[in-house]
Amino acid sequence: MQTTSRTSNASSTTNKVLGYPLNAWYVAAWDYEVTRKPMSRRIADRPLALYRAEDGRAVALADACWHRLAPLSLGKTLAGDQIQCPYHGIIYNSAGRCVSMPAQETINPSATVPSFPVVERYRYVWVWLGDATKADPELIPDMWQMTDPAWAGDGLTIPVNCNFQLVLDNLMDLTHEEFVHGSSIGQEELSESDFVVTHEGNTVTVTRWMLDIDAPPFWRKNIRDKFPGYEGKVDRWQIIHFESPSTICIDVGVAKAGTGAPDGDRSQGVNGYVMNTISPETVKTSHYFWAFMRNYRLESQLITTQLRDGVSRVFKEDEDMLEAQQAAIDANPDYEFYNLNIDAGGMWVRRLIERQLAAEGRLVPFA
Repeated sequence: MQTTSRTSNASSTTNKVLGYPLNAWYVAAWDYEVTRKPMSRRIADRPLALYRAEDGRAVALADACWHRLAPLSLGKTLAGDQIQCPYHGIIYNSAGRCVSMPAQETINPSATVPSFPVVERYRYVWVWLGDATKADPELIPDMWQMTDPAWAGDGLTIPVNCNFQLVLDNLMDLTHEEFVHGSSIGQEELSESDFVVTHEGNTVTVTRWMLDIDAPPFWRKNIRDKFPGYEGKVDRWQIIHFESPSTICIDVGVAKAGTGAPDGDRSQGVNGYVMNTISPETVKTSHYFWAFMRNYRLESQLITTQLRDGVSRVFKEDEDMLEAQQAAIDANPDYEFYNLNIDAGGMWVRRLIERQLAAEGRLVPFA
């Protein structure tokens, strides 16, 4: 494990974007999105047909019939785990093997479509698009707050017209909040405060504390939800935890200043987790799945809805910036990124993704 801080030198250049690892779990959908009616979603440039078998299991098949490549997602589910092509009626089981062909009894043994490992966990449907023999469910990133009864919250999906690594860059360096989100969560102390970056295995963590400061509007409202009328200073924290290749869980909150939050006592504050997992759609588009979870006032659906809608407005500002950034990258193909000290966490994220791509023999930069 190594550590860097705000005073470290991180001035080297890096390629703008890379490809995406395939030997990894990506979220394909929220669990409630996948039903008996097939749906289509492209993950890592692979069109998928997602549906549920009669026993409730989620299934992911390549969204192209063996016969004439008609999208299976436009078809219908049948008894058991079967799905029928909408064009000529060919039927497949959940393993992707044809079990019935029209107008003939003999089934061509090559009549199969790829089937992908699927796991449901943390309210998401995860899919593995690489080597199926390596699809270990224990490799799914830890997002335990999503289903722990001590936490409550909700989230949405943002379709973002940018490479998934630009979203990771955005989440690993939250100093942009001062400028992009000045009316809600931004404040100048973000740029002024020290931070620490640690990395170990396939994880990177960026830790920042801002002590004895005024709470920005978003956090002022939230601490007053727990402590009505509170007017004093706060200690604020942001602990960003990345798990390769594309999941970032951010421990955030504020507590009454000087009440022990930096030492672990957060009882005089409000704590949230911003849960983010980004699935590449193509090299220039992404599915951004997020939720905001909290451990206070769990009974209040009003607070859950207000937080979801408030964070959604904040993320819309990120979406606008990221799409403008992608457009500028496309318009300036010869320009490279330059890194500041604040990019230290994001640089380690890119190194870990590069390692995964190299291990798959796929380390080919995209312009």
